Amino acid sequence: MHLLDRLLDQIPGGILMMQENGEIIYKNKKAGYYLELLQSKIGTKQEIAAFLTMLKENNQETWQESDDREILIQTYIIERENENVLGVMFSDVESISNLISKASTEEFKMIFDSAQDAIFIDDKDGITQWMNKAATALYQVSKEDVIGKNIEEQEKSGLFYPSVAKMAFTKKEEVTILHNNKNGKRLMTTGTPIFDKRGNIQKIITTSRDMTELISLKNQLEDVHNTLEELKEEQQERIGSLIIKSKKMKDVIQLAKRLSQIDSTVLITGESGVGKGEIAKFIHLFGETKDRPFVKVNCGAIPESLLESELFGYESGAFTGSKKQGKPGMFEMAQEGTIFLDEISELPLNLQVKLLHAIQDKEIQRVGGLKPITVNVRIITATNQDLERMVKEHTFREDLYYRLNVVPIHIPPLRERKEDIFPLVTYFLKNYNKKFNVEKRLDSNTVDILLHYSWPGNVRELENIIERIVITTRGQDILPENLPGFIVGEDHKQKDVKLSVRNTLKQTLEEVERQVLEAAAEKYRTTREIAKALDVSQPTIVRKLNKYNIGDA
Repeated sequence: MHLLDRLLDQIPGGILMMQENGEIIYKNKKAGYYLELLQSKIGTKQEIAAFLTMLKENNQETWQESDDREILIQTYIIERENENVLGVMFSDVESISNLISKASTEEFKMIFDSAQDAIFIDDKDGITQWMNKAATALYQVSKEDVIGKNIEEQEKSGLFYPSVAKMAFTKKEEVTILHNNKNGKRLMTTGTPIFDKRGNIQKIITTSRDMTELISLKNQLEDVHNTLEELKEEQQERIGSLIIKSKKMKDVIQLAKRLSQIDSTVLITGESGVGKGEIAKFIHLFGETKDRPFVKVNCGAIPESLLESELFGYESGAFTGSKKQGKPGMFEMAQEGTIFLDEISELPLNLQVKLLHAIQDKEIQRVGGLKPITVNVRIITATNQDLERMVKEHTFREDLYYRLNVVPIHIPPLRERKEDIFPLVTYFLKNYNKKFNVEKRLDSNTVDILLHYSWPGNVRELENIIERIVITTRGQDILPENLPGFIVGEDHKQKDVKLSVRNTLKQTLEEVERQVLEAAAEKYRTTREIAKALDVSQPTIVRKLNKYNIGDA
């Protein structure tokens, strides 16, 4: 037993056993020290016993001796033969904490020094006690510059600004900010206060992480996202060989969509090659007739002598060379569907009467036939001629013109919707690369020339030119010299600004601005590109384009 007593005396905590009346059965050396503290605070041994019994009833309790020291008291019931006694263990919490801290300081330093984040530890007075290796590298400071100095002084001297540790001290809560260090790196710094049991700050742990690369990647991701959003806003719609991007053509498509749901005669006007046939087919396919026949008739390509029989058909023996069984015409073939009469201006006057009859009465009569044939056909017509002028010249029937022109759709020429040129170029280039199993690319100067050419043949001419240069260009890159001479030779340079001395200075400056914006709008595809070229913000470009009513801004 003597050996056991000696062993218990070496324990850093106090151990004692006590009867209910306060009589101490056993205590080690350290317990005597704690009993003296209890007597100075509580009183007699009976009062101490009552206090310890109360602790037992509450299972466990701590007793604060002073501001910087705390004693943990744990109580137990020890069963004996005749009676139960109270067992008590005393632990100096601060001493144990210091013991652990001293035992592991070097180990913790090694761990913190291997961290990539900068770490600072400041004491309750705001004095920096320690910093790791990453902190010296990230802030380009030495330990001598920081350790032992107050955080407020560090901020005033510009060593750390703003001082997140100071902010955490002031607010008494965790603080996180994004800021730049003196080397321009973007840092995320967090100051975390450590409190004692009474709510007083004991330490501030501050960590800083280099976010420069991450923020750069985030910005790049945002740029990609913005580009995708811009592409969504400027999304293209493909209708046959037409790529729709310009507002003018989007308006055409919206009108065509509405007309597709209405059984009404449609007249499509526009220059040769603008895509009148594609719009006619779109109206047919977008409506309820999409599963019914779509019959296209080029009125200018069929000899006048055959045109009537092609449109309305003929009976057996109607004329020399006719089939014995006769032949249905295009109107009958289009039954319940759509007949598209292209180049309607080429229809002879005598057939215009029959067409008018087919529209009004929904009846036709074959050549050589005696009885009418009922037809339920939607009629879409197209022309590149001025039918109103032809009516005045008596080469086109006025009553037919008004029957056809119930709902007109005008397709603007390509030179008036330059936003569509580049998407069309890209689309045709991709198609012909695939068709001819090549990988031709367009030089930027070549693209610039194509964008500024007037395209009198419109989309048809553009497609033919792309096919031609894909076939004829020997190298992979299509250069300006690979383009036909008439395209390269056209004046596509930026026009000189024209001024008038009769205008005021304000009017003159606005005119210069307008002409510069018009030239830029012709050359570049988006307001972002215009803004970059003119070195102004995109909102400024949008506002000024709207001011001068330029393009689709």
